[in-house]
Amino acid sequence: FFLLLLFLLNAMFAQQPQDLVVVAGQPVTLPCSIPGYHGVVLWIKDGLALGVGRELIGYPRYAVIGDHGSGEHHLHIQRVELMDDAVFECQAIQAAMRSRPARLTVLVPPDDPVIIGGPVVSLRAGDPLNLTCHADNAKPAASIIWIRNGEVLNGAKYSKAFLRDGRRESTVSNLYISASNIETGQIIFCRASNKAVPNGKETSVTIDIQHLPLVNLSVEPQPVLEGNLVKFHCSAKANPAVTQYKWAKGGSMIKEVSGDTYEVIVDHSFFTEPVSCEVTNPLGSTNISRNVDVYFGPRMAAEPQSLQVDLGSDAVFNCAWTGNPSLTIVWMKRGSGVVLSNENILTLKSVRQEDAGKYVCRAVVPRVGAAEKEVSLTVNGPPTISSTQTHQAPHGEKGQIKCFIRSTPPPDRIAWSWKETVLESGTSGRYTVETVSTEDGVLSTLTMSNIVPADFQTIYNCTAWNSFGSDTEIIRLKEQGGSQGSPGFTFFSLKHALGAKASKLKKKKKEMQMLKVS
Repeated sequence: FFLLLLFLLNAMFAQQPQDLVVVAGQPVTLPCSIPGYHGVVLWIKDGLALGVGRELIGYPRYAVIGDHGSGEHHLHIQRVELMDDAVFECQAIQAAMRSRPARLTVLVPPDDPVIIGGPVVSLRAGDPLNLTCHADNAKPAASIIWIRNGEVLNGAKYSKAFLRDGRRESTVSNLYISASNIETGQIIFCRASNKAVPNGKETSVTIDIQHLPLVNLSVEPQPVLEGNLVKFHCSAKANPAVTQYKWAKGGSMIKEVSGDTYEVIVDHSFFTEPVSCEVTNPLGSTNISRNVDVYFGPRMAAEPQSLQVDLGSDAVFNCAWTGNPSLTIVWMKRGSGVVLSNENILTLKSVRQEDAGKYVCRAVVPRVGAAEKEVSLTVNGPPTISSTQTHQAPHGEKGQIKCFIRSTPPPDRIAWSWKETVLESGTSGRYTVETVSTEDGVLSTLTMSNIVPADFQTIYNCTAWNSFGSDTEIIRLKEQGGSQGSPGFTFFSLKHALGAKASKLKKKKKEMQMLKVS
C-alpha cells in the first residue's frame, strides 16, 4: 500500500486538455493522459462531474477513450453542440491532481440568410429599393455583405441581437439603393459569414421593376389624302403585362376596336380630332394620342354673312376656312377679278352705292382643292334710277317708257310726272303706270296709247323716294326717221344725254317743284 501511495503521489499528467475552438456538429477529443495512474479519473464540465470513471451516464455523445492501462482518459465528444461550450478539467482523484482548465469554444454557423420578400422583389418604377436580410442563430454573430455584379455594395446598416440562450445572435442588414441605381432583372446577393463558415452562406433576390405601360402610337401612312386607309399601331411595354387596350377619337370611345391596331378610312376630322390609345396593366393606364396629317380641301369654318350697311359706313366680312396643307384665301368682287384681301377679314371703308354687289371668298389648298362662298353687300342710300330704251311705234299706236330703280331700302314711292300730271299707278287718260319688283330692283313702266306728235315735245320725270332721299330721271321722246307716213320714235334719258340745253334743265326744275307740290 505504501508503494502504491508513493506511486500515486509521483503521478504526473503526460497530456492535458487544451483550449479548443470547434464548429458545432464536428467531433472533438480532449486529451488526458496520466501514465502509471490506476485510480479514479473524473471529467469536470463547468465545475460539475460528468460521471465516475469511464461511465458517463446521461451524456450519450460523451465517451472516455484511450488505453486505461496506460493511463489514457481522453474525453471524446461526438457532434459538438452549443451546450458543449464550457470549461473542462480532467481530475485524478487519488492523486489529488487536476488538469489545467480547458475552454471548449463552440462556433455555430448562421442559418441560411433570408432576404425578406425574395426570391423576387417587385417595386414600382421611380421608387427606391429597400432590402432586408437576416442571418439568425449564429455564434459569433454573422457578418453580412451585399453583392451585385461581383462587387460589394456599401452603405448597408446592420444590427444584431442575442437570442434567449444568451450565446447565439441574429444579424439584420438593411440596404438602400436609389431608383436611379437599380435596373430590372438585376440579381443582388446577401452573404452571411462568421468563423464557423468563413466562406459564408448566401441567398439572392431578382429585382422586378414594375411600371405603367410605356406606349408608342404610330400612324401610317402620313401624310395621307382624305379618303384613304390609315393604320394606327399602339405598341406598349409594360410590367406587369398589358391587360387592355382602349381606342378613342376626339374623346369618343371606339367600341368596335379592342386590340393594339386600328385601321380606318380617314376624313378631315382626323386632322383636328386626335386618335388616342389607352393601355392598361394592373398598375394603371397610359394614354397617348396622335393627329393624322390628312390632306383635305377647303372646309368652311366661319361662314361669311351678307351685309346691309348705310351709305358711307364700313362693311366688314369675315370668312374662315380650314384645309391642309395651308390654304390661301382670296376676296374678290364678283365680275371684277381684283383681289381685295388675302385675309379672313375683308373691310370696305365708307361704302358707296357702286360697292353694292356680290363678293366671293375663295380658298385654295394647293394640289388638293378649292372652294368659295358668295355673299351680298347691300348699301342703304337714296334710290338710283336708270332708263332703258323701248321699241319703235308709229303714230297712233301704243308706246312705253321705262325707268329701273335700284333702292335699299326699297322705294316708298315711285311717281311719273309730265306737264301738269302726276301718276303713281293706274290709268289717267291715255297713260298707264305699272310697277314690277324684280330681284335687282323695281321696274316702273309708263304706257302711252295713241301716240301723237305732242308726245315728242313732252318731258317725263320718273322719281323715286325712300328714307334716305330721292332720285329723278328725266326722259323725253324723240321722233325717229322712218318710212313715209309712219314716223318712228324712241326715248332717251337727259341725265345721260350729251349737250342738254340749259333751258330744258330749268324746265326740269320747274316740273320737279310741281311734282313735290303734288
